[in-house]
Amino acid sequence: MTASPRKLGSSDLEVFPLALGGNVFGWTADEKTSFAVLDAYTAAGGNFVDTADSYSAWVEGNRGGESETVIGKWLKARGNRSDVVVATKVSQHPEYQGLTAANIKAAADASLRRLDTDYIDLYYTHFDKPEVPVEEIIGALDELVRAGKVRHVAASNISPERLRASLDFSDREGLARYVALQPHYNLVSRDTYEGPLQDLAAREGLAAVPYFALASGFLTGKYRPGATVDSARAGSAAKHLESERGQRVLTALDEIAAAHDAPAATVALAWLAARPTVTAPIASARTLEQLPALLGVAELRLTQDELDRLDQASA
Repeated sequence: MTASPRKLGSSDLEVFPLALGGNVFGWTADEKTSFAVLDAYTAAGGNFVDTADSYSAWVEGNRGGESETVIGKWLKARGNRSDVVVATKVSQHPEYQGLTAANIKAAADASLRRLDTDYIDLYYTHFDKPEVPVEEIIGALDELVRAGKVRHVAASNISPERLRASLDFSDREGLARYVALQPHYNLVSRDTYEGPLQDLAAREGLAAVPYFALASGFLTGKYRPGATVDSARAGSAAKHLESERGQRVLTALDEIAAAHDAPAATVALAWLAARPTVTAPIASARTLEQLPALLGVAELRLTQDELDRLDQASA
Protein backbone atom coordinates (compact mmCIF):
# COMPACT_ATOMS: atom_id res chain seq x y z
CA MET A 1 0.00 0.00 0.00
CA THR A 2 1.48 3.32 -1.03
CA ALA A 3 0.29 6.44 0.73
CA SER A 4 1.87 9.85 0.79
CA PRO A 5 2.96 10.72 4.33
CA ARG A 6 1.35 13.72 5.95
CA LYS A 7 3.33 16.39 7.78
CA LEU A 8 2.34 16.63 11.44
CA GLY A 9 1.63 20.31 12.02
CA SER A 10 4.76 22.44 12.27
CA SER A 11 6.92 19.50 13.35
CA ASP A 12 9.45 17.59 11.28
CA LEU A 13 7.41 14.40 11.68
CA GLU A 14 5.81 12.78 8.64
CA VAL A 15 3.14 10.21 9.37
CA PHE A 16 0.92 7.65 7.69
CA PRO A 17 -2.68 8.93 7.31
CA LEU A 18 -3.90 6.46 9.96
CA ALA A 19 -2.50 6.36 13.48
CA LEU A 20 -2.72 2.88 14.97
CA GLY A 21 -4.34 3.03 18.39
CA GLY A 22 -2.48 1.10 21.06
CA ASN A 23 -5.23 1.13 23.69
CA VAL A 24 -6.11 -2.52 22.94
CA PHE A 25 -2.56 -3.81 23.41
CA GLY A 26 -2.39 -5.61 26.74
CA TRP A 27 -6.18 -5.40 27.04
CA THR A 28 -8.34 -7.05 24.35
CA ALA A 29 -5.28 -7.97 22.26
CA ASP A 30 -2.64 -10.13 23.93
CA GLU A 31 1.07 -9.67 23.22
CA LYS A 32 1.20 -12.15 20.32
CA THR A 33 -1.81 -10.60 18.59
CA SER A 34 -0.52 -7.08 19.27
CA PHE A 35 2.80 -7.95 17.60
CA ALA A 36 0.94 -9.36 14.59
CA VAL A 37 -1.21 -6.23 14.24
CA LEU A 38 1.82 -3.95 14.56
CA ASP A 39 3.72 -6.04 12.00
CA ALA A 40 0.86 -5.89 9.50
CA TYR A 41 0.35 -2.15 10.03
CA THR A 42 4.02 -1.31 9.39
CA ALA A 43 4.21 -3.77 6.47
CA ALA A 44 1.42 -1.74 4.85
CA GLY A 45 3.43 1.46 5.24
CA GLY A 46 2.12 2.58 8.62
CA ASN A 47 4.51 4.40 10.95
CA PHE A 48 2.38 6.20 13.59
CA VAL A 49 1.51 4.37 16.83
CA ASP A 50 -0.53 6.04 19.56
CA THR A 51 -0.64 4.96 23.19
CA ALA A 52 -0.77 6.41 26.73
CA ASP A 53 0.85 5.62 30.04
CA SER A 54 -2.56 4.79 31.54
CA TYR A 55 -3.48 2.06 29.00
CA SER A 56 -4.96 -0.19 30.32
CA ALA A 57 -5.24 0.58 34.02
CA TRP A 58 -9.04 0.13 33.91
CA VAL A 59 -8.67 -3.65 33.47
CA GLU A 60 -8.73 -5.72 36.65
CA GLY A 61 -5.21 -6.87 37.42
CA ASN A 62 -3.55 -4.22 35.26
CA ARG A 63 -1.58 -1.31 36.69
CA GLY A 64 -1.31 0.95 33.64
CA GLY A 65 1.52 0.98 31.14
CA GLU A 66 0.67 -2.42 29.65
CA SER A 67 0.29 -0.97 26.14
CA GLU A 68 3.61 0.89 26.31
CA THR A 69 5.33 -2.29 27.51
CA VAL A 70 3.97 -4.32 24.58
CA ILE A 71 4.99 -1.64 22.09
CA GLY A 72 8.45 -1.39 23.66
CA LYS A 73 8.99 -5.14 23.39
CA TRP A 74 7.85 -5.07 19.76
CA LEU A 75 10.14 -2.16 18.86
CA LYS A 76 13.11 -3.95 20.42
CA ALA A 77 12.28 -7.27 18.77
CA ARG A 78 11.92 -5.67 15.34
CA GLY A 79 14.80 -3.21 15.66
CA ASN A 80 12.73 -0.52 13.94
CA ARG A 81 12.59 2.28 16.51
CA SER A 82 13.78 4.98 14.09
CA ASP A 83 11.08 4.03 11.57
CA VAL A 84 8.13 4.43 13.93
CA VAL A 85 6.60 7.65 15.28
CA VAL A 86 5.60 6.79 18.84
CA ALA A 87 3.06 8.99 20.61
CA THR A 88 2.19 8.58 24.28
CA LYS A 89 0.51 10.66 26.98
CA VAL A 90 0.78 11.88 30.56
CA SER A 91 -1.67 12.69 33.41
CA GLN A 92 -3.82 9.59 33.87
CA HIS A 93 -1.53 6.78 35.04
CA PRO A 94 -2.60 5.69 38.55
CA GLU A 95 0.90 6.35 39.90
CA TYR A 96 1.47 9.54 37.89
CA GLN A 97 -1.72 11.54 38.13
CA GLY A 98 -1.82 15.16 37.02
CA LEU A 99 0.32 17.69 35.20
CA THR A 100 2.60 19.18 37.83
CA ALA A 101 6.14 19.64 36.58
CA ALA A 102 7.47 16.91 38.85
CA ASN A 103 4.81 14.45 37.74
CA ILE A 104 5.31 15.15 34.01
CA LYS A 105 9.04 14.47 34.31
CA ALA A 106 8.62 11.33 36.42
CA ALA A 107 5.87 9.97 34.15
CA ALA A 108 7.98 10.59 31.04
CA ASP A 109 10.87 8.63 32.52
CA ALA A 110 8.51 5.78 33.39
CA SER A 111 7.11 5.78 29.83
CA LEU A 112 10.64 5.72 28.39
CA ARG A 113 11.47 2.67 30.50
CA ARG A 114 8.35 0.80 29.44
CA LEU A 115 8.83 1.73 25.78
CA ASP A 116 12.50 0.72 26.12
CA THR A 117 13.59 3.79 24.17
CA ASP A 118 15.61 6.96 24.67
CA TYR A 119 13.00 9.33 23.26
CA ILE A 120 9.28 9.83 22.67
CA ASP A 121 8.38 11.33 19.30
CA LEU A 122 5.13 13.00 20.37
CA TYR A 123 4.20 13.55 24.03
CA TYR A 124 0.62 14.58 24.83
CA THR A 125 -0.91 16.03 27.94
CA HIS A 126 -3.70 13.45 28.11
CA PHE A 127 -6.31 15.46 30.03
CA ASP A 128 -5.70 19.09 30.88
CA LYS A 129 -5.62 20.00 34.57
CA PRO A 130 -6.84 23.61 34.83
CA GLU A 131 -5.60 23.85 38.43
CA VAL A 132 -2.01 23.68 37.12
CA PRO A 133 -0.76 26.89 35.46
CA VAL A 134 0.06 26.48 31.77
CA GLU A 135 3.45 28.03 32.58
CA GLU A 136 4.31 25.04 34.78
CA ILE A 137 3.11 22.50 32.22
CA ILE A 138 4.88 24.05 29.25
CA GLY A 139 8.02 24.62 31.30
CA ALA A 140 8.22 20.93 32.21
CA LEU A 141 7.53 19.81 28.64
CA ASP A 142 10.20 22.19 27.36
CA GLU A 143 12.73 20.65 29.75
CA LEU A 144 11.95 17.20 28.35
CA VAL A 145 12.47 18.47 24.79
CA ARG A 146 15.74 20.17 25.69
CA ALA A 147 16.92 16.98 27.41
CA GLY A 148 16.25 14.99 24.23
CA LYS A 149 13.66 12.78 25.91
CA VAL A 150 10.79 14.16 23.82
CA ARG A 151 10.89 15.40 20.22
CA HIS A 152 7.57 17.25 20.07
CA VAL A 153 4.69 18.05 22.43
CA ALA A 154 0.94 18.03 21.97
CA ALA A 155 -2.33 18.34 23.88
CA SER A 156 -5.49 16.26 24.22
CA ASN A 157 -8.79 17.05 25.93
CA ILE A 158 -8.08 20.74 26.41
CA SER A 159 -10.28 23.83 26.16
CA PRO A 160 -9.70 26.51 23.52
CA GLU A 161 -8.88 29.00 26.27
CA ARG A 162 -6.21 26.82 27.87
CA LEU A 163 -4.77 25.88 24.49
CA ARG A 164 -4.58 29.57 23.52
CA ALA A 165 -2.85 30.43 26.80
CA SER A 166 -0.37 27.57 26.34
CA LEU A 167 0.56 28.62 22.82
CA ASP A 168 0.90 32.26 23.84
CA PHE A 169 3.25 31.35 26.70
CA SER A 170 5.38 29.14 24.45
CA ASP A 171 5.67 31.93 21.89
CA ARG A 172 6.40 34.61 24.46
CA GLU A 173 9.11 32.61 26.23
CA GLY A 174 10.52 30.74 23.23
CA LEU A 175 9.66 27.34 24.72
CA ALA A 176 8.45 24.08 23.20
CA ARG A 177 5.13 24.60 21.45
CA TYR A 178 2.26 22.21 20.90
CA VAL A 179 2.32 20.88 17.33
CA ALA A 180 -0.75 18.66 17.50
CA LEU A 181 -4.10 18.24 19.17
CA GLN A 182 -5.94 14.99 19.92
CA PRO A 183 -9.68 15.70 20.10
CA HIS A 184 -12.69 13.40 20.43
CA TYR A 185 -14.02 13.68 16.89
CA ASN A 186 -15.98 11.48 14.48
CA LEU A 187 -19.12 11.44 12.35
CA VAL A 188 -21.44 11.15 15.36
CA SER A 189 -19.40 13.33 17.75
CA ARG A 190 -18.59 16.65 16.11
CA ASP A 191 -19.59 19.26 18.67
CA THR A 192 -16.55 19.00 20.96
CA TYR A 193 -14.03 19.82 18.26
CA GLU A 194 -15.79 21.81 15.56
CA GLY A 195 -15.99 25.47 16.48
CA PRO A 196 -13.47 27.44 18.58
CA LEU A 197 -11.05 24.52 19.10
CA GLN A 198 -10.87 23.61 15.42
CA ASP A 199 -10.63 27.27 14.45
CA LEU A 200 -7.70 27.76 16.81
CA ALA A 201 -5.95 24.65 15.51
CA ALA A 202 -6.33 25.93 11.95
CA ARG A 203 -5.01 29.41 12.77
CA GLU A 204 -2.03 28.06 14.71
CA GLY A 205 -1.08 25.27 12.32
CA LEU A 206 -1.80 22.41 14.74
CA ALA A 207 -2.41 18.93 13.39
CA ALA A 208 -5.54 17.19 14.64
CA VAL A 209 -5.21 13.47 15.40
CA PRO A 210 -8.75 12.48 16.45
CA TYR A 211 -9.47 9.66 18.89
CA PHE A 212 -12.64 7.54 18.91
CA ALA A 213 -12.51 8.01 15.13
CA LEU A 214 -14.92 5.10 14.72
CA ALA A 215 -17.08 5.97 17.75
CA SER A 216 -16.01 2.88 19.72
CA GLY A 217 -16.82 0.71 16.70
CA PHE A 218 -20.26 2.12 15.88
CA LEU A 219 -19.03 3.52 12.55
CA THR A 220 -17.85 0.10 11.39
CA GLY A 221 -21.51 -0.64 10.71
CA LYS A 222 -21.59 -3.82 12.79
CA TYR A 223 -23.98 -2.34 15.37
CA ARG A 224 -27.55 -2.70 14.12
CA PRO A 225 -30.93 -2.92 15.82
CA GLY A 226 -31.22 -6.39 17.34
CA ALA A 227 -27.60 -7.31 16.66
CA THR A 228 -25.34 -8.60 19.43
CA VAL A 229 -21.66 -7.65 19.16
CA ASP A 230 -18.92 -9.31 21.19
CA SER A 231 -16.83 -6.28 22.13
CA ALA A 232 -15.61 -4.62 25.30
CA ARG A 233 -16.98 -1.37 23.85
CA ALA A 234 -20.39 -2.62 22.81
CA GLY A 235 -22.26 -0.49 25.33
CA SER A 236 -20.71 2.84 24.35
CA ALA A 237 -21.00 2.07 20.63
CA ALA A 238 -24.59 0.85 20.67
CA LYS A 239 -25.87 4.04 22.31
CA HIS A 240 -25.57 5.80 18.93
CA LEU A 241 -28.27 3.49 17.55
CA GLU A 242 -30.75 5.30 19.75
CA SER A 243 -30.23 8.65 18.01
CA GLU A 244 -31.70 9.87 14.75
CA ARG A 245 -28.24 11.15 13.81
CA GLY A 246 -26.74 7.68 14.26
CA GLN A 247 -29.35 6.13 11.98
CA ARG A 248 -28.84 8.81 9.31
CA VAL A 249 -25.08 8.32 9.39
CA LEU A 250 -25.37 4.52 9.07
CA THR A 251 -27.64 4.87 6.06
CA ALA A 252 -25.26 7.28 4.32
CA LEU A 253 -22.24 5.13 5.17
CA ASP A 254 -23.93 2.00 3.79
CA GLU A 255 -24.73 3.64 0.46
CA ILE A 256 -21.33 5.30 -0.02
CA ALA A 257 -19.50 2.14 1.07
CA ALA A 258 -21.47 0.12 -1.49
CA ALA A 259 -20.57 2.60 -4.23
CA HIS A 260 -16.87 2.15 -3.48
CA ASP A 261 -17.06 -1.56 -2.57
CA ALA A 262 -15.39 -0.56 0.69
CA PRO A 263 -16.13 -1.20 4.37
CA ALA A 264 -18.17 1.39 6.24
CA ALA A 265 -15.22 1.93 8.60
CA THR A 266 -13.00 2.96 5.70
CA VAL A 267 -15.58 5.50 4.54
CA ALA A 268 -15.98 6.94 8.05
CA LEU A 269 -12.22 7.34 8.40
CA ALA A 270 -11.92 8.84 4.91
CA TRP A 271 -14.50 11.51 5.83
CA LEU A 272 -12.52 12.32 8.97
CA ALA A 273 -9.18 12.36 7.18
CA ALA A 274 -10.61 14.92 4.73
CA ARG A 275 -11.74 17.32 7.46
CA PRO A 276 -9.91 20.64 7.95
CA THR A 277 -6.85 20.33 10.24
CA VAL A 278 -7.03 16.51 10.47
CA THR A 279 -3.73 14.78 9.72
CA ALA A 280 -4.42 11.21 10.81
CA PRO A 281 -7.41 9.67 12.60
CA ILE A 282 -6.64 7.11 15.31
CA ALA A 283 -8.21 3.66 15.12
CA SER A 284 -7.31 0.41 16.81
CA ALA A 285 -7.51 -3.23 15.72
CA ARG A 286 -7.71 -6.02 18.28
CA THR A 287 -7.44 -8.63 15.53
CA LEU A 288 -5.64 -8.85 12.19
CA GLU A 289 -9.01 -9.16 10.46
CA GLN A 290 -10.02 -5.66 11.60
CA LEU A 291 -6.92 -3.97 10.19
CA PRO A 292 -7.57 -3.83 6.39
CA ALA A 293 -10.67 -1.67 6.84
CA LEU A 294 -8.56 0.84 8.77
CA LEU A 295 -5.64 0.83 6.34
CA GLY A 296 -8.02 1.50 3.47
CA VAL A 297 -8.23 5.16 4.48
CA ALA A 298 -4.82 5.66 2.87
CA GLU A 299 -6.28 5.01 -0.58
CA LEU A 300 -9.99 5.87 -0.48
CA ARG A 301 -10.88 9.33 -1.77
CA LEU A 302 -14.48 10.41 -1.40
CA THR A 303 -16.10 12.78 -3.87
CA GLN A 304 -17.22 16.19 -2.71
CA ASP A 305 -20.81 15.07 -3.05
CA GLU A 306 -20.12 12.09 -0.78
CA LEU A 307 -18.37 14.25 1.78
CA ASP A 308 -21.29 16.68 1.70
CA ARG A 309 -23.79 13.84 2.16
CA LEU A 310 -21.96 12.60 5.25
CA ASP A 311 -21.76 16.17 6.55
CA GLN A 312 -25.50 16.56 6.24
CA ALA A 313 -26.28 13.15 7.73
CA SER A 314 -24.09 13.84 10.74
CA ALA A 315 -25.09 17.46 11.29
